[in-house]
Amino acid sequence: MPGSPAPELSVPVGPLQALADRLGHHFADLSLLDRSMRHRSWCAEHPGHEPNERLEFLGDAVLGWMIADICYRQHADLPEGKLTDLRKSVVNASALAEIAVTVDIGPCLLLGKGESAAGGRLKPSILSDALEAVIGAVYLDGGVVAAAALIERLFAEPLQQAAKQLDRLDFKTLLQELTARMFDAAPVYVLRESGPDHQKLFDATVMVAGRTVGEGSGRSKKVAEQAAAAAAHDLLTTASPSAEG
Repeated sequence: MPGSPAPELSVPVGPLQALADRLGHHFADLSLLDRSMRHRSWCAEHPGHEPNERLEFLGDAVLGWMIADICYRQHADLPEGKLTDLRKSVVNASALAEIAVTVDIGPCLLLGKGESAAGGRLKPSILSDALEAVIGAVYLDGGVVAAAALIERLFAEPLQQAAKQLDRLDFKTLLQELTARMFDAAPVYVLRESGPDHQKLFDATVMVAGRTVGEGSGRSKKVAEQAAAAAAHDLLTTASPSAEG
């Protein structure tokens, strides 16, 4: 409404505007980006502020739809199963957290004292949720066109890289073959879940011969285990390059 005071921001306007610049989106309503930075732990200590969870819910849906659209349009030769693998390779907590790090979301995150002290700014689950909330904020601020432009900018390179190794995206199978050769042992997955029933997050740890070799997160058990297997595969092949042969 004309003459209405601008909403008070929880994050200082300087860092918030710098984040908007890194995202490449000019916000008509910067308070939407501000809200996307509010973790529930901070809101519990600052009553009266809405956390980023509703924006995250919206952003998750927008992201899934638009990544599916990009995969469909750019890879006309791929069957449904491979398109699903390609989408999941970039829409999981670990991959989203990496993208959140590239745009440096961490410093703007509003976390409760305990969560901040526990290293929350580096937690994949918090970073991935915040990135989805940012996407929701951009969608509300600029509509489909703005959200699509943001997703194209942030996900073009990760999608290209995933497409190049699409035949290797089943990391659980690859890891099982690798550990059989290296250790004569099978990987063991330990799963933990958190969050409400409608918004579960799964954390997977993969162990080989009693040693933790990888961790990953995702919205399903399968995605979390694949992320953990991918991390373990990278670790083991980096430590022993000849292992891939």
